[in-house]
Amino acid sequence: MPSQYRIIAVCTGNICRSPMAELMLAEAFRAERLTRAVVDSAGTTAYEAGRPIDPRAARKLTSQNIASDRHVAREWRPEWFVSRELILALDVDHYGWLRQAAPDRESLAKIRMLRSFDPAVADKDPLEQGIEDPWYGGHTDFDTTWNLIRASVPGIVEHVRTELQRRDGHHHGSDQPNAQQRVRSIS
Repeated sequence: MPSQYRIIAVCTGNICRSPMAELMLAEAFRAERLTRAVVDSAGTTAYEAGRPIDPRAARKLTSQNIASDRHVAREWRPEWFVSRELILALDVDHYGWLRQAAPDRESLAKIRMLRSFDPAVADKDPLEQGIEDPWYGGHTDFDTTWNLIRASVPGIVEHVRTELQRRDGHHHGSDQPNAQQRVRSIS
């Protein structure tokens, strides 16, 4: 089987932003039949390790028919710099932390702000592409987080499709729809 393209979303505790991004991307990859795109998530800290997703994040995902009941928070592991092709930071502090921890240039090149794939802010500095932690807020903060992640999903899907095509050097089954096919929204 052709190789997978592995993505990891990273936030602080892995109970709000990064699992939302993980599950939203997984749903988008399913909808686009990008079967070789695999996504997971982690936190830069062990604060929440072993805990389920924040109930407010779960509520938002459930309202969009995305299940989150199997999520268990975990802390980032250094070997993921090697085993992931794309490392998505959800906020500026995660971006800085990952860049500081990166063991080499190859790893550094994999680190992107998630919102660098959002056309509205793609040309901005990474410092302007963050998603604030909704943990301190209420349901509307989780709605905002959903909307900011959702705006980046089509760009990430297209990036992965392009990378898989480049890697293959040719069209390969359902991972390679024709160029006219548009990315469907997950909402």
